[in-house]
Amino acid sequence: MINNIKQAYFIGIGGIGMSAIARYFNAIGITVFGYDKTPSLLTDALIKEGIKIHFEDNINLVEESFLAIDRSEVLIVITPAVPKAHKELNYFQQNEYVIKKRAEVLGMITASTYTLAVAGTHGKTTTSTILTHILKSSGYDVTAFLGGIAKNYNSNFIAGNNIHDDENKPYHVTLKTDVLSPTVVEADEYDRSFLTLHPNVAIVTSVDADHLDIYGDDTQLKESFKLFTSQIKSSGALITKLGLNYKLAQAHDVKVYHYALEERADFFAGNIKIEDGKYKFDFISCIENINDICLGLPGLHNVENTVAAIAATQIMGVLPIDIKKALKSFSGVNRRFDYRINRNDFVYIDDYAHHPEEIRACVNSIKQLYPNKKITGIFQPHLYSRTRDFAAGFSSSLSILDEVILMDIYPARELPIAGVSASMLLHNITCKQKQILNTTEILNYLKEKQPEVLVTLGAGDIDQLVAPIEKLFNQANINE
Repeated sequence: MINNIKQAYFIGIGGIGMSAIARYFNAIGITVFGYDKTPSLLTDALIKEGIKIHFEDNINLVEESFLAIDRSEVLIVITPAVPKAHKELNYFQQNEYVIKKRAEVLGMITASTYTLAVAGTHGKTTTSTILTHILKSSGYDVTAFLGGIAKNYNSNFIAGNNIHDDENKPYHVTLKTDVLSPTVVEADEYDRSFLTLHPNVAIVTSVDADHLDIYGDDTQLKESFKLFTSQIKSSGALITKLGLNYKLAQAHDVKVYHYALEERADFFAGNIKIEDGKYKFDFISCIENINDICLGLPGLHNVENTVAAIAATQIMGVLPIDIKKALKSFSGVNRRFDYRINRNDFVYIDDYAHHPEEIRACVNSIKQLYPNKKITGIFQPHLYSRTRDFAAGFSSSLSILDEVILMDIYPARELPIAGVSASMLLHNITCKQKQILNTTEILNYLKEKQPEVLVTLGAGDIDQLVAPIEKLFNQANINE
């Protein structure tokens, strides 16, 4: 179907997954248009790349050239978060356009490629980005659809030469199946999206309860992961974290490997140490050990993510010398243990953590790096349903901090739920210094208190605080 598309329209184009596919279509010569609710740094970047975007739900704002084209050559791509009452969506439905969810399109794109898919309720963005960087640095013609902005490439989409065909017809794609031209995708469990994928190699990092607004309970979530592993292609491989409590359902000729941080497994890390704020470790492998790896990425949980990524590249045949070189040059992912300011007098880290276990991993890593400093955390809960379902876990994880500042819940696609609020979390947080502040109050408070180590946490619009905080503390440093 994609071979016939000349124009594509994205409803919710500013989403991290949607924008990666929009960039892919733009790269292969398909004309891309889009709508999003609000402007962002990501939509600004897409516009600079030549994609036309508007921010009002109004079909009259859609380009006339798009509406005039033969509908057989048009694809409408939507995100699961688009409300049913969306006017533009209803127009396309009523006029019988071909409409596909983001996940369906990703499945179509990767169907004929050698695909490595990284799944898990957390860890998948960093793992898939490390995997991509190792492959690309090692000479593989990799194409990647990532769930975050890779700092080495300043994008969530990495274009390989394999996205263009030999006849140079930009709208007609003939993807190679050669292992030297792989596709790396982040396999999203939300809305069961990853069930559109049939990878050659799959990584499962975690299956902690999440998205219970979709799954209802933990059992259904795990059943979805079971189905995902059953879709690995014949003669493929599954790399799953040791100790995950879910059933596997892979074909008999799919090889299963287990990885861990330090526990003995097919792949794990040994001799882990911190030198100059960076982790160094040995990679212990059932294929080939690699000694003295230097990871230019902080966080003990990221050592574990790196073990999973290295395992996949070893299965691909990447040489140890190339793996070590790539990891040393890896710069990380925006909003994943992302150092924004790193001075002797002040450290500021921004992280996407929005699940209790993600927060726990992030904060514990910070405490390991800065054991003698006071750590202040600002957290914005994401979704009323997630806040309700994991209230005890959030309060417990946030209590590890020395000081907690909560923001109001970011609702995203949800309406308020009675009795669910930031105050509910605050009540059960045990650290002595805790409060709820809005954006203006936070900046004034930080200016007055001058914290030693600051971390912002959350998946909502808390990222809009990053630049003001940087400006506040960089300006203070200049003034001194």
